[in-house]
Amino acid sequence: MKVLFLTVFILGITSGITDNNQVESKVYSFSKAKVEKTETGEKRQFMDGPTFHMENFEIHTTMLKPGNAPHGSQLHTDGEELVIIKEGKLEITINNESKVMGAGSVALIMPGDEHGLKNAGETNATYYIVKYKSKSAIDNERAKNAGGSKLFNWDDLEFKPHDRGGVRSYFDQKSSMSERIEMHVTTLNSAIKSHEPHTHGPAEIVIMMAGTTEMEIGDSIYQGEVGDIYFLESDIPHAIRNTGTEPCMYMAFQWE
Repeated sequence: MKVLFLTVFILGITSGITDNNQVESKVYSFSKAKVEKTETGEKRQFMDGPTFHMENFEIHTTMLKPGNAPHGSQLHTDGEELVIIKEGKLEITINNESKVMGAGSVALIMPGDEHGLKNAGETNATYYIVKYKSKSAIDNERAKNAGGSKLFNWDDLEFKPHDRGGVRSYFDQKSSMSERIEMHVTTLNSAIKSHEPHTHGPAEIVIMMAGTTEMEIGDSIYQGEVGDIYFLESDIPHAIRNTGTEPCMYMAFQWE
């Protein structure tokens, strides 16, 4: 019986999901994630389960070979979706609007909007898919009043410097799934913390875009490099520090 308990406990840790399938606050490694080969490229799965606010919260990456699409156009009626470009160029279409965008660019897709994408470059393209469904009732009117689905080109984002580095903002708004969603990218100067450990009601993911960091989460410290994802549940103490000799860069997405 002791051996069985230990085995189950270890499996729960390595999967990144607790016994009740709740997504665990920790770092999810890009380089160590299992690679699933597909006809058009490859896929890596990071997390898939409930959170404090969400009935389900799922993140994976897809790598597409040049000229390929993962599927035809589609729409979802029960959840929101983010497409976050890690590298390469994608042509993303939402309803009748299409844009070719590069690394750091984001698509915010509301329920019921038809969307599709393809690799529009001459090299492989990799992107994160973030899907989430709220425990609360979907409010499509709230999403419509907030502007609906949107495309954010990295090249159009304004960099606002501050004493620790700087920030680029994507959105801070209501959505169909949440009273508030917010996304930004922080540039953090070398060998400093962004802030001391703190808590907040919104849950958060932090995606490493450049450099190396360590994240204090509760009583644990995790290391992160390019591609890695930190998951931070609502009200858990956390603080991030740049561990490199050059500025690092990371994307933060919050919801409540």
